[in-house]
Amino acid sequence: MAVIELLGMEFRARHGCLDWEKITDQSFVVDFSARYDTRAAERSDALEDTLDYSAVYAVIAAQMAVPSNLLEHLCGRIERAIATQFPFLEEFSISVSKLSPAVGGPAKCARVSVEHKAGK
Repeated sequence: MAVIELLGMEFRARHGCLDWEKITDQSFVVDFSARYDTRAAERSDALEDTLDYSAVYAVIAAQMAVPSNLLEHLCGRIERAIATQFPFLEEFSISVSKLSPAVGGPAKCARVSVEHKAGK
């Protein structure tokens, strides 16, 4: 098993419960990490034998474009979309960070992470 990661994906999107968050783009960072058997790709050096990062990015970008009130909901949607698109991934995690969240004071980010394990 190997770990395949796609880290620091930056998006401008409208996620949040406050009225102004629904009409103003905000900054988000998404991280993806998967445990995956890469032995075939290690031998073949062929893209079709591994997880295509650009396909993962496309799934995440599509979900980021759909507004959600809660980061929990957004993370869950991304998890389900990745599990549907890549059913061979048995273990992966998604983290969504909202930069400069509206919490009434200074905060670098608010982050929600979900882990996917097949069969659970």
